[in-house]
Amino acid sequence: MPAAPTTPAHTAPADSVGSAAPAFSPLYQQIRALILERLQAGEWKPGEPIPSEIELAARFHVSQGTMRKAIDALAVENLVVRRQGKGTFVATHAEQQVQYRFLRLVPDDGALNSEGPAQRTIIDCRSQRASADIAQALGLRADEAVLQVQRVLAYRGVPTIFEDLWLPGAPFKGLTAERLRAWPGPMYALFEHEFGVHMVRAEEKIRAVLPNPAQAALLGVTSATPLLSVERVAHTYHNTPMELRRGLYRTDTHHYRNELG
Repeated sequence: MPAAPTTPAHTAPADSVGSAAPAFSPLYQQIRALILERLQAGEWKPGEPIPSEIELAARFHVSQGTMRKAIDALAVENLVVRRQGKGTFVATHAEQQVQYRFLRLVPDDGALNSEGPAQRTIIDCRSQRASADIAQALGLRADEAVLQVQRVLAYRGVPTIFEDLWLPGAPFKGLTAERLRAWPGPMYALFEHEFGVHMVRAEEKIRAVLPNPAQAALLGVTSATPLLSVERVAHTYHNTPMELRRGLYRTDTHHYRNELG
């Protein structure tokens, strides 16, 4: 008896290498995931242009409309940046519209980042073994090597943010306090340019705290001054955690603003 005919399965777009999107997701989301694979692999680096929608549509064997929706989704996530008349580029934290996306402290008398870049003081950058909580946050084994960086950000000469951050040791091998002090731009732009690590997403936990004496001295406040504690885990492509940052924010002349929806 002849075998019953089968219905042809949907053919995945050519050039796929294991899409991160589930098979039942819309086609544009599957294409978005495939482009994300290419970004993670470094085919197009931060600041570089990606091929046109027509070229990508031909490469992945989809319509230009589907490709446009995929690129739009990446643009909404600040993974790519469209430039009128020039094309679409891989987002970089060196760009004005991207570099402050994880910093939400706003002066009471102005708009977000109206004060310009913060004045940075690097206090320390040293290697150590990860404690249990840091290892868990970064997806590392306990006692694995991490780098701890401490710095103070000042606005208009007033120390406003103290940050204590940890980075996995292997991807950031060679990072020193001297390199951090010498870099003229945002720290995340340094991570991109020197270490090939591009932070694309972050999650935060916020609460009110009192500083210890050392923290109070660095921020020029008393130990009785309430501060905003912001703990952030920043991720690179495919939700890989690459930084744990704990910041203490003065809010006597600033407030924390977030946009919802």
